[in-house]
Amino acid sequence: MPTLIVLRHAKAVTEFGLPDIDRPLSGRGRRDASAAGKWLDKADFKPDLVRCSPAKRTRQTLNRLAVDAEVGFEPEIYANDVGGLFDLLTQTDEQVGTLLLIGHNPSLHHLVHDLTGDGVESFPTCALAVIDIEGGWAGIRPGAGRLTAGWSPKASA
Repeated sequence: MPTLIVLRHAKAVTEFGLPDIDRPLSGRGRRDASAAGKWLDKADFKPDLVRCSPAKRTRQTLNRLAVDAEVGFEPEIYANDVGGLFDLLTQTDEQVGTLLLIGHNPSLHHLVHDLTGDGVESFPTCALAVIDIEGGWAGIRPGAGRLTAGWSPKASA
């Protein structure tokens, strides 16, 4: 059964005149992303593949995780559309056992909800959801997942 790890990027700065795609992580964001990487390592969640938005804050979040996996930077993730995320997931090679998806809200929150039917109330910056997917990646659809673990810097503080 494939596993999907959904990670919202860590807290970024908001700076007047800076394009959204170029926003870097804040100090808190850097700390939270490192903590998320430690949680993934301690829980023994090792992605085979990472699909990441090309935004600066998502790339910096990924770097702080210290995971060892192939990485693809996908503009579809930055587009922030849950339908586009489902399309992207269906294109995942069936040999990938664990996929880490790093992106943005609101699409990630919607994806977790749609896959699991779980009424996760919020999906704050740097939140993680671990979802077991019934069947393969090609058939991924709403309701095809089960939330098995989660982490948030706010819940661990």
